[in-house]
Amino acid sequence: MTDLNKEAISVLNDLIETSKDGQEGFKSCAEDIKNAELKALFVKRSADCGTAAAELQTEVRKLGGDPETTTSVAGDLHRRWVDVKSIFTGKGEEAVLNEAERGEDHALKAYKEALEKINKHNLVGIRDLVERQFQNVQRNHDQVKALRNQARARA
Repeated sequence: MTDLNKEAISVLNDLIETSKDGQEGFKSCAEDIKNAELKALFVKRSADCGTAAAELQTEVRKLGGDPETTTSVAGDLHRRWVDVKSIFTGKGEEAVLNEAERGEDHALKAYKEALEKINKHNLVGIRDLVERQFQNVQRNHDQVKALRNQARARA
């Protein structure tokens, strides 16, 4: 396996963990929210993150690697922190949206870093996939932020 393949696999596996974190994070948000419209949105976003992870896993296999299958330790810790914090602050709409936005901030950062590595190492074979997924993460982030701002304005 070439060094470029190893680098591409590493980048993709990092994004798989990020996508799995998003899948679990949105699933958790869906469980915590009472608003039916937001619940449906979070369920859809969770499924979208699962699809993104599966696409990345397929690409890792094509490159001859073993795809990541789990969430990250940081993502697991964040979800536990949210669970503990919600005991004290409640799981209101704004609080859930704040945590969803925080998760999307992390995903945006991960995708930006991945694109920097792709450009640095000229990993053209995975650029289109990662760029397309980055655009979806940006859209998710912007939507969650707008919904959070609306919830904040109502409070």
